[in-house]
Amino acid sequence: MLQGVTTEDDATVTLPVTVRDLLPQDLPACTWSGSATHLRHVERELARTASGEVDYLAVCTPVDLPVAIGGIDYQVSEEAGTLWQLAVLPALQSCGLGTLLVRAAEQRIRLRGLHRAELAVEEDNPRARALYERLGYVAYGRALDAWDEEGPDGAIRRHETMCVLLRKDL
Repeated sequence: MLQGVTTEDDATVTLPVTVRDLLPQDLPACTWSGSATHLRHVERELARTASGEVDYLAVCTPVDLPVAIGGIDYQVSEEAGTLWQLAVLPALQSCGLGTLLVRAAEQRIRLRGLHRAELAVEEDNPRARALYERLGYVAYGRALDAWDEEGPDGAIRRHETMCVLLRKDL
């Protein structure tokens, strides 16, 4: 249940949400999660779901629009599911959707018979790190990460960043 969206007159709106697999036909509704380059990458990752290498989840509104998405890669570590590409519609951040998404991902990992979840968070993203730590994730290292990023001018640039590695026993 999505709760805590407050209007100008301090009314609270409560909305039921569901968690399901993200589907290729959902991608046009996920432009809030990143650039066209990012969405092409998500589309490539969705192709890996058929082989069971990854799960990709969507938290959806009653009209079935994704408002939070994220993946679990089972190929990074034999002993853990690795959460990645977690995103929440910016207007709905801090409403519990990220928590719901992470908990649903952890459940998928447990259903695979795995007992640990791992993820990486950029060092300059303290808000996300605070969420993961509140959910029980513990830092165990740092690693450089990089990916292609599309600028406002459409040019593709390589983004490099230092990430904190976190894990949680499930």
